[in-house]
Amino acid sequence: MALLSAAIAVPALLVLLFGALAVRCARRRRVVATTLAGLVSTVFILACIAVALVGIDLMSWSRLTHEAPAAALTFARTGDRAFDVDVALAGGLTERLALRGDEWQIDARVLKWRPLASVLGFDTLFRLERLSGRYTDIDTERAAPHTVHRLHAADEFDVWMLVRAAHEHLPWVDALYGSAVYLPMADQASFDVSVGAGGLVARPRNDAARAAIAGWH
Repeated sequence: MALLSAAIAVPALLVLLFGALAVRCARRRRVVATTLAGLVSTVFILACIAVALVGIDLMSWSRLTHEAPAAALTFARTGDRAFDVDVALAGGLTERLALRGDEWQIDARVLKWRPLASVLGFDTLFRLERLSGRYTDIDTERAAPHTVHRLHAADEFDVWMLVRAAHEHLPWVDALYGSAVYLPMADQASFDVSVGAGGLVARPRNDAARAAIAGWH
């Protein structure tokens, strides 16, 4: 947050300086100098807007300095291959979703910085993207109903897409990749999902979840 504030403050200060210069030149009827100062001020205004948009999007991501909790999932059977799942995200949001299938799958995006950026305070970031149901049998997977739910608000400005498009030209970005994990669904089963250096990790929280994994094939 401090780095974001500084990144906005620097171009904002330059906007004020060049804006004041443009006003001063305008009063002295220096047309060329007024135009140049106004253009430079406009460039820094656009820079402020760009930094703010990037910062707002990154605030929806979570910092990762070690293995960090991401979500807790608790299942309740509602029918044949049908479950309600209570999803408690690490950020505090809790919601109940319906899934169809034999297994659940959760997906995340991970954005990792190079060491120089890490020294400046840019920790690895992650964001859970979606929760979906899946079927153990491939033929059933092709034919049976699918369910998928978004786990974050829709982006108006997507940093991920921007970084992916310009990845080769961003030397401070080390890697960006997706990670997913899936385990069986079972009545009253509860699981913890965390994110580590290697991506997502899921672990059973109770006996029902451990029994589901033990009988999984």
